[in-house]
Amino acid sequence: MFQFHFINTPNFTINTNHVGKIFAVFKKEVSIIQNWQVNIVFVDAEAIQNLNKTYRNKDTSTDVLSFHYFDNYNNLSENDIAGELIFCEEKITSQWKEYGLWEEFEFYKLLIHSLLHILWYDHEKDDEYEIMQNLENIIAYEVFWKKFN
Repeated sequence: MFQFHFINTPNFTINTNHVGKIFAVFKKEVSIIQNWQVNIVFVDAEAIQNLNKTYRNKDTSTDVLSFHYFDNYNNLSENDIAGELIFCEEKITSQWKEYGLWEEFEFYKLLIHSLLHILWYDHEKDDEYEIMQNLENIIAYEVFWKKFN
């Protein structure tokens, strides 16, 4: 299972047990080797807009950006940082209000989504979107709802 490190923390609460469970379910559900590290970073809207413009040529703010630093994870060790997940706290806050969720869950939802991007899943085409959406639902169910059924 890959490890995660918070570089900084947002103003809302994050339950690291939930984050750990998300990573554990990834190990079970996604067959790509995951014996490396990922950094989790929170920035403001201006910073993520600058990153989005620089790396994706999109001059707009976004909720999360996923950066993987290798084309193949097979030769990485548990000490190697394979990628970073850059979250915009302001976007998370506005989206949880818009979608009727709570901040913490909006973060978990985006964490699952961005981890799939780190593992090269995408949603540019309809069939890719369906595969990615299905995995997001499976992982969220395993972490948050399975114990209630």
